[in-house]
Amino acid sequence: MKRMKGRMDESILVCVYYGPNGERLIQRGCKMANMMDCPLYILTIDAKPFDELDAEKSDYIRRWKEIAELHSADAFILRDNEKRPVSKVIAEVAREKRITQIILGQTAQSRWEQIAKGSIINSLLREIPFVDLHIVSVSRGLRDQEGQFEKGVRAYLIKEGEKYRIIFKHMKDVEYEGIFFKDIGTDFNNGVFKFMKNKETVHVNITEDYVTDLTCNVNIIEPMDEDNK
Repeated sequence: MKRMKGRMDESILVCVYYGPNGERLIQRGCKMANMMDCPLYILTIDAKPFDELDAEKSDYIRRWKEIAELHSADAFILRDNEKRPVSKVIAEVAREKRITQIILGQTAQSRWEQIAKGSIINSLLREIPFVDLHIVSVSRGLRDQEGQFEKGVRAYLIKEGEKYRIIFKHMKDVEYEGIFFKDIGTDFNNGVFKFMKNKETVHVNITEDYVTDLTCNVNIIEPMDEDNK
């Protein structure tokens, strides 16, 4: 049970998108919420449905949820399969949660590049003029990071002794179906296999066609050092 906040006249919304800046933005929001003793919400938006997201994006979301719980945020909000402009969605959530402070990042990722150009800012100022906007800059060194994996392909796991082997054609003895994300720059089937197990999304390492432990959930995103802010 979450502790009742001291100030309900203030409420903070952190908007994050995929990339290394997300945790930094959340940490900034957590500090502000702690100082103000007010509710904190974390929002991310994606045009695709959640079950169509690749391994890296899914892992970002999983990590953000963990951080939200760790810092007792009031809610992590995922608006997936969202076709409306980002500013419309942010404004809608801000009204629903009675937000007074919004934290955004100047990131070079996808549609959020518009933040640096001002278009989202201007739209938000028109949509929700009563909310204070905080724009957090990102060092240029974070802008050029490339993905680690190739585009995901449909794949399956079959059991061979104590191990599971990945195959790419459905067979009657298939035990798990999912998406395989191959490491860039390897000639072998090395990478990450994403599948559903016990109603949860699991990521496991594939090394030269095989996985030995289906209980080892891979953390694709390297967590940011809490002291390195």
